[in-house]
Amino acid sequence: MARTQAKTAQETLMEDFQTLVQDTERLLDHTATLAGDQADELRSQIHETLLRARDTLKLTEDSVRERGQAAVIATEEYVQANPWQSVGIAAGVGFLIGLLATRR
Repeated sequence: MARTQAKTAQETLMEDFQTLVQDTERLLDHTATLAGDQADELRSQIHETLLRARDTLKLTEDSVRERGQAAVIATEEYVQANPWQSVGIAAGVGFLIGLLATRR
């Protein structure tokens, strides 16, 4: 279950960033109607920046996915090895959250 939630959050983040890149590319295409050397230079700079952002996104996506999976696996192993401690920790955290929520 935790693996599914972590994967869903990562996928949502990556989809949002990819949508941002795609929207920026469309904006770049729409600026093609602008005339002049400055507009061409601006489009070229934006295009290069998008390519770098896309490469960075791919590297970040791989890194986040690996770290997220490692964290989920480590947590699951800990919970399976120490079920009563895990229950105690969860109860303590729930109690603290309850205290904080009632203070507001």
